[in-house]
Formats: sequence, C-alpha cells, structure tokens
Amino acid sequence: MRLLVSAVALGLTFWIVDLCWNGQLLPLIIIALIFGVVNALIRPLVILLTCPLIILTLGVFVFVINVLMLWLTIWVSYQLGLGFTCVPEFFWNLVLGAIVLTLVSWVVSLMVPDEREAHRAH
Repeated sequence: MRLLVSAVALGLTFWIVDLCWNGQLLPLIIIALIFGVVNALIRPLVILLTCPLIILTLGVFVFVINVLMLWLTIWVSYQLGLGFTCVPEFFWNLVLGAIVLTLVSWVVSLMVPDEREAHRAH
C-alpha cells in the first residue's frame, strides 16, 4: 500500500511540476521503488554525515537533502530509461518538486490509513 501511495504522490508531483516526466504511468511503481530505496539507504547516511550542518541551520538543511534525494531518484530513473526525458537542470524546479511532493504525500497519507497505526489501535 505504501508503494502505491508513493507512486501516486510522485506521479502528482511530476504532473504538477516540470521535472521532465514523460507522463507514462506504468514506470511509476518502479520509480516509487527507487525513491523508497534512496530514502531508506542513502538519506539516513547523508543526514548522519551532515548532522552538524542540520543543527547549525536548525533543520532547514534537511529540506536540501530532500531535494537531493528527489534529484537522485530522477537521475537513476532516467539512467534506467524509466519515464523521464531528461534530468531537471533547474534547481528551483527540484525545490518546488520537493515542496509539492511533501504536501501531496501528506495529503495522500491522510486519506490512506497507516497499517502500523491500525495494528496499534487493536
């Protein structure tokens, strides 16, 4: 279920923001998997390595890390030929994409119950 939520959030983000997405829906599941792997393996390492910078900026640098993780996901997907016509060269498109992805993920997660919370309720 989480994979589908990520795919929907990514698809809406790519549709709203110009991130060189070609509009193909089928590769979104694979792109969501790549996004999950990037966020599960690379993001924690980057956060650990930049911890002093995160503290110094009062957490704002985490947003920069989120932008980089979105860019990395798009770059890997492009290299694999999955739904992108280019890698976005404009930093502000990626920033806007990260903002939209955060908001869309939040809204979609409100609509779809979390399995862990359902288990805690029983």
